[in-house]
Formats: sequence, structure tokens, C-alpha cells
Amino acid sequence: MARDYKHEYDTYHSSPEQKKNRAMRNAARRKMMANGSVKKGDGKDVDHKNGNPRDNSRRNLVVMSMSRNRSKK
Repeated sequence: MARDYKHEYDTYHSSPEQKKNRAMRNAARRKMMANGSVKKGDGKDVDHKNGNPRDNSRRNLVVMSMSRNRSKK
């Protein structure tokens, strides 16, 4: 069964809550880039230790490889 991306966007990704979460994840990456911890194209992700994308405190952010971060539950 093929994914219906339009339906997925309309029902989930376009909700105000998910837009805010996405914006905060992008802000976390920008914060770590300004800090010098990551750079564009380095194959690293910025992980939120507590799983809350809206908590961008420095103690909650950690840099890890994409494969390790995306394999977490």
C-alpha cells in the first residue's frame, strides 16, 4: 500500500501543534550550529534528550549520528 502524502500532510503535518514542533526542532539545530557543535552536511542530528522538541535548553540538546538518533524509540 502506497503512502498518501497529501492526506498525511493535511491531517498531521499541517496542524498548528506540529508546525510549532517542527519550528522548534529547526531552532535547536540553528542553536547548535551557532555553538559550533554541528555544521551543514556533517551527518549529525540534534537530539532532544527528554523527547520534547519545544525544550531547547542547552542541557537537553545533544549531537549524535543520524543513524543512532533515528533508530531510537
